[in-house]
Amino acid sequence: MSCLVKTAFMVVAVLLLAAGALYWLRRDSAAPPTMASAPKSATVPAVEAKSSEGGDRTVKTEAPPRTEGKKSPPGAEGKKASPTMDSGISLPIGEVLEYTAAVAKVSNVANLRLQVAERRNFLGKSAWHLQAFAHTQNPLRMVFELDDQFDSYSDAASMASLQYEMHLSERGQKVDSVQRMTVTGKEPAPANASETRVLPGTRDPIGMLQYLRNIDWSQTRDVRGPVYDGRKLYDVQATLAGAAESVTVPAGSYPATKVDIRVFDGGTEMKDAHFSVYFAQNERRTPVLLEAVMPWSTARVELKSSK
Repeated sequence: MSCLVKTAFMVVAVLLLAAGALYWLRRDSAAPPTMASAPKSATVPAVEAKSSEGGDRTVKTEAPPRTEGKKSPPGAEGKKASPTMDSGISLPIGEVLEYTAAVAKVSNVANLRLQVAERRNFLGKSAWHLQAFAHTQNPLRMVFELDDQFDSYSDAASMASLQYEMHLSERGQKVDSVQRMTVTGKEPAPANASETRVLPGTRDPIGMLQYLRNIDWSQTRDVRGPVYDGRKLYDVQATLAGAAESVTVPAGSYPATKVDIRVFDGGTEMKDAHFSVYFAQNERRTPVLLEAVMPWSTARVELKSSK
């Protein structure tokens, strides 16, 4: 796969989903995401994803290590235990955000949609049902046809992931992955899902983006937490990078707050790509622009409409 295709694919599958880029950059393209296995660590317990059907569908995914003996990223020391947020997680039910993705000087390589489907009872908890859709456009589609759907069921109070689904159709190959999150490993998954053991407070990429959107960045400088991308757990840090940015995208011009995203794997920052998210300074704090800067190219995901 060419660098251009890799970059565009990363934008489609990850940039809009806030931290999952590392999965798409590093995955084995021949293996379905739910069947891939990460290397075990001698000091870090693996996160397990087990099918309720038994058999050989057990997946081991590596958790972010404990911080003892490892250097924390700048700004991690002394930060508040809980970021300043509005009361609860507030999202506009029925909201649909449409984006267009550009790589280098090639525009509209992909269309993306984020939507807040509903707030509902899920496993006895109040939860948000969030969705993301990604479709490649020509000329990229001629070499990499992609039509993906992601579903997140996230706790309404914390946006911790309760269930994360990936329904992927890429170059004629289809994969459906439904993963039920558990901290204790005592909650059995239904027949069509895998039980995935994660750390407390783990969010999936869609939930993480909506969580960051709800933070009052005028009171908070940075937040950090585990993010599970469907295959592996990463440690993600979001830091306020600009409180008064001016952003122009197809949907219009906005005063915005810029937040930089840093991703850590095994305690080491992954520096092959840099991500930024711009939240409009409006009532909804709409994510209007997402950027990725990589050694070989740049990518932008721009808001083109909202309703």
